[in-house]
Amino acid sequence: DQITRDALIKLAGDSAVSRGYVYFAEVPNLPEADLATIERLWLAYSGGKFGYSVQVKVLQSKKVNNNLEKLFDKIGWRNEKGQLLRWLPEKANNEFIYELDAAPEGHLPLTNTLRGQQLITALFKHPVWARDEFQ
Repeated sequence: DQITRDALIKLAGDSAVSRGYVYFAEVPNLPEADLATIERLWLAYSGGKFGYSVQVKVLQSKKVNNNLEKLFDKIGWRNEKGQLLRWLPEKANNEFIYELDAAPEGHLPLTNTLRGQQLITALFKHPVWARDEFQ
């Protein structure tokens, strides 16, 4: 998951590298071929359980109906109090699930939503997810 975050920052360019995160306006310029490679790795190593395309499918499902709040519930990004989970660098305090068998479908990769939902929305709108291989 951290490798994915690091790769997205690098793909977004020098400004993103300097600030340490991707700004939503940079997402449309992320190279489609590189995002597709990252996605193929997620799909291959999770047996199709994790990846952005998996999250997009859940988002577009009838139950979730393109509602990000419902998506966060469905993929396990909320705690029992209904608050968004927090990613913390100390593994002992990290609230996300990194075990394939224990995590809900679409739980990974993580995308920071604490500063708002523009980044995840932009990622989900990237044209790479329209490719046949991700349908």
